[in-house]
Formats: sequence, C-alpha cells, structure tokens
Amino acid sequence: MSKVQQIACPRCNTTNRVPKDRLSDGPNCGKCRSPLFSGQPAELSAGTFQRFISQTDIPVIVDFWAPWCGPCKAMAPTFSKLAQEMEPDVRLAKLDTQQHPLPAQQFNIRSIPTLICFKGGKEVGRVSGALPEPQLRQWIKKSTH
Repeated sequence: MSKVQQIACPRCNTTNRVPKDRLSDGPNCGKCRSPLFSGQPAELSAGTFQRFISQTDIPVIVDFWAPWCGPCKAMAPTFSKLAQEMEPDVRLAKLDTQQHPLPAQQFNIRSIPTLICFKGGKEVGRVSGALPEPQLRQWIKKSTH
C-alpha cells in the first residue's frame, strides 16, 4: 500500500489525500474538481496561506513578492517555469505582500522577493533577492531535500 500525501487544493484550499505514487497522475480536488497541480505557482492569500503550507505534505516554496517590485517581476517567469518542472515533488506558491501583508509580517519579511521553503508547515529554508534560474533551481533542490 502506497503512502498517502495530503495536498491542499490551490483553488478551494480543501485538503486532499492522494497516494504518493499517484501524485504525477494529474489528481483533481475531491471538492471543487480542479487540478491539484496546474504547472503554475499557487496564488495564496492571508486567508489561505497557513492552511496551504500546513496541509501540504510535499515541500512548499513561497515567493513573497509585490507588483511594484522589479526584481520580483524579473524572477516570476523563472519561478513559473520551475513550478511546471518540479511539480508534484515540490509545490511553488506566491503571496502578494502588498495585498496580503499579514503573512509577510508573521514571517518577518524585510525585503522582497523572499523565498521560504516550508515542510510540514515549518520554515526550513529562506533566501532573499531575485535569483537567476541556475541558482534558484539549486536553492530549491537543496532546501527541499
């Protein structure tokens, strides 16, 4: 019997239980029927942030960003590309700190972009500043293993 993974739906935030060996089969949410993995970073809000990071068993990388931030915008296409490549082993997500300042305050975000790796809802790695693709890929791999 395969180990079951909890995966929070990026659309409705419902926790889904998916056998680990079925994660790459394109599972859908049991409640809203949306794909659990879309190949795009999940958009988080202050209301969905805590449940999303704590109810997802695979590592979650959150990009704390803002729409006025040039380095954030420059890194966004690379972050999206890596979401497509790394799912379902790693979940990438974004939190707009301008619209949702509370999680950024809770995690003492002082500069953006800041990336935090969460495992089991706990911070296990952090880096600030826009990273070029090779360094971003390396940091994600190092932080999630």
